This record gives sequence, C-alpha cells and structure tokens, in this order.
Amino acid sequence: MGSQKKLWSFLQRERPDAEAEDTTPTLKFFFKLLWRKAGKLLTLNLMMVLQVIPLVVALLVYFFGATTPTVEHAVYAPLLGTYIAGGSPAAATLIGAFGGQLNVPVLTTGRLVVIAIMIGFTVITWGWQNVGAAYNLRSLVRGDSAFLWSDYFYAIRRNLKQGLLFGILDLTLIVVLAADIFFFYPLSQGFGYGLMYGLVLALGILYLTMRFYIYPMMITFDLSIYKLLKNALLFTMLGIKRNVLAVLGIFFVVILNAVAILWGLSVGFTVPLILPFFYLLALLGFISMYAAYPAIKRYMIDPYEVSDEDEDITPQAND
Repeated sequence: MGSQKKLWSFLQRERPDAEAEDTTPTLKFFFKLLWRKAGKLLTLNLMMVLQVIPLVVALLVYFFGATTPTVEHAVYAPLLGTYIAGGSPAAATLIGAFGGQLNVPVLTTGRLVVIAIMIGFTVITWGWQNVGAAYNLRSLVRGDSAFLWSDYFYAIRRNLKQGLLFGILDLTLIVVLAADIFFFYPLSQGFGYGLMYGLVLALGILYLTMRFYIYPMMITFDLSIYKLLKNALLFTMLGIKRNVLAVLGIFFVVILNAVAILWGLSVGFTVPLILPFFYLLALLGFISMYAAYPAIKRYMIDPYEVSDEDEDITPQAND
C-alpha cells in the first residue's frame, strides 16, 4: 500500500484537514477497491482471456466439423442381432429404447493439427500468462500504478523459466484433478467411490486455495518451485478465514455465470454466453489476490521492512 500512503502524504500537504482513508483489507474495502479498479480489470481481462481462447477454438474445431453417425448404447448391436435372428417383440422394444443415434466428430488430420497447436500454445504459455496477470493484479490490490501491458511482459521476462516450468505443472494438476472429479462424480453413490470423490474434491479445493499464493510469491520472491508449493500450503492454513471467503466468492461468481449461461441458452439469448469473456477471469483473479496478498505481506514482507519510505525489502526479493 506504499503508493496509497504517499498519496495520503500529498493530500495532507494540500488538504491538512483531509481524513485518512481506511485501507484495511476488509470485505467492505474490497467492493470499494473493485469499483475503483473496474476499468483496469476490464482491460486486464482482455489480456487474460488469451488463456482460454485457444481451448475454446480447439473445442469448436472438435465439435463443429464433419461427423459420423453411431449408436449411443453398446447393447444396440446384440439387440439388433437378436431382432434379426428371431424377430422378438421384446428385442424390437429394446431397440427403440437403446437405438438412439449420435453424431461423433471425425478427427481428420487437419483438425488434429489445429487442436494440437491450440493445446500446445496453452501448455507453453499458461504459466507466463498467470505470472503477467498476477503482477498486474498485485499492483491493483496494493493500490499502485499499473501499466498493464508493460508490467505484464516485464513480469514474464523476470520469471521466464520458472513461469514455463510451473505453468506446465500447474496445468497438469488442474487437468488431472478436474478429470478425477468428473470421473468419480457419477459413481459417488457408492461408499468407496463416494469417499474417493470427496477426497478428490477436497484436494481440488485445497489446490485452488494454494494457487491464490503461488503466483504472487513467484513474482515477489526468488523461491524454488518446491518452496512455492510448501509456503502456499502453509498459507492455506494461516489465511483460512480469507481463503474460505475467497473460495465462496469464486464459487458464487462461477455459479451465477453458469446459471445465466444456461438460462440464455434455454431461451436463445447469447449475451450471457459472451459477457464472461469481458470480465470473469480478471474478477476471479482479483478476488484471489485480494485474499492472498495481505497474508503474504504480513508474514513474508512486513518482518523485513527496514526503511522509512515504506519499501518492502525481503531476502532474495524478486520484485
């Protein structure tokens, strides 16, 4: 909050009777700061959306192209054989129940190449894009001046190697956890699978919370990936109250947008489908940074403050 304190010092000289603004990172100040930084966040979102556009393109290429018809259920073939062999009325009824047709996309060479390029671009740039976004989000949360484009690429240059390596690890963990959650959810009626589903879901929420801290620490300190993960795990406990509020806020925003999209699709209204591309990623990032940075500042930056200029000086500081 160094720039805000400097601003207050300036206001004291210009307006000695001005009251100091309370910048304590409370829920009330969150909405005040969110309103102030709304314009910057909308611009930042246009940069962050590059994280998902290649994946959207890959999905569109996969689903909207040449298709081939196939049956929906595997039992269709034996039922058809039984019907042809004996003409059973029961077999005919079952064919009507299990004979639904599906149009399966045909993966031609060209489509495979486009999908592979889009996925490869996402894998390579995932960490860099998160690093650049985290640097800008940290500036907005601290109240510093943010030059979005130049700061974005400055942070990437400063964390080029680690951003690449951790980005690959980060995306791999996200994909594995998401796949496990979707795999165990339909099977969660049984005790064993239900237990596995609960465990995987808990791990997913834990890693989501750890991500609040990993990228902010990466752009602030010179730490190994192991120490980033270790510290992030500690911060999930040290900042438990703020973490819970942030997770609930993220879930609320995501669910609200999902409901709006489903409603829009049901009535043929496409605006709710398009709007999240203009604000969603930056808003979610702002929520997580607002929750994480005060804890990082309290436990990793404030203990090493040594100057009267409110400059944060830490061992092996990256920025």
